[in-house]
Amino acid sequence: MSQTLKQEGEFQYLDAGAGEPIVLLHGLFGALSNFQPLFNHFTAKYRVLVPMLPLYTMPMLNTNVPALADFLERFLVHVRLDRVNLLGNSLGGHVALIYCTKHADKVRTLTLTGSSGLYENAFGGSFPRREDKEYLRKKIALTFHDPRHVTDELVEECYQTVNDKGKLIRILSLAKSAIRHNMAKEIPGMKMPVLLIWGRQDTITPPEVAEEFNTLFPNSELQWIDGCGHAPMMEHPERFNAILEEWLVKRVES
Repeated sequence: MSQTLKQEGEFQYLDAGAGEPIVLLHGLFGALSNFQPLFNHFTAKYRVLVPMLPLYTMPMLNTNVPALADFLERFLVHVRLDRVNLLGNSLGGHVALIYCTKHADKVRTLTLTGSSGLYENAFGGSFPRREDKEYLRKKIALTFHDPRHVTDELVEECYQTVNDKGKLIRILSLAKSAIRHNMAKEIPGMKMPVLLIWGRQDTITPPEVAEEFNTLFPNSELQWIDGCGHAPMMEHPERFNAILEEWLVKRVES
């Protein structure tokens, strides 16, 4: 991404544009670059912030999804925002959900895409062949409907991550924490407007997960993207942006 990553205390983040704030939360194997088309598009009309979640730097005994939600609150206090539009992909969506249980008054809208929180067919639960790049390539391919998105760069990044023992332990800890923190009982109490953007071919959080989210939320809208897996904002950025923009105009700008 062309924007400069800001480093302030415990926070590393992107921050550009002006206006109504949108905060983007990446997933377990996500990166800020996952949101590049979305970031570039929406900074024309909104202030868009993308914090790097401290997935690999939290104390081992406190590496869990609720701790990431607490980090998000510290971040929003740091940037002096008290009313935001949250968007989370995969684990980032789960972080947003837990944040909403603690600080619902600070969330104007919530957008989830391929979010965990109800059910997730985890990336593997373990990495028995983590030194085999072709094995990792096949695992990463489960994220996408179109395998062309599985670039050598993405495989190398994943390879370096899972072969770092400290990072691997934290990944597995976060994956287990996500399974433990099922949000089905809390979701009906979340009254903010919710947009669900889901890939029809998502195999990690399958379509029935999106449908259950849509049933549980009292004020939600579900939009499908065909020919799309677990990361719609990467596979079909133009369609994703169009859906989100139209929805935000109605909920935020009206």
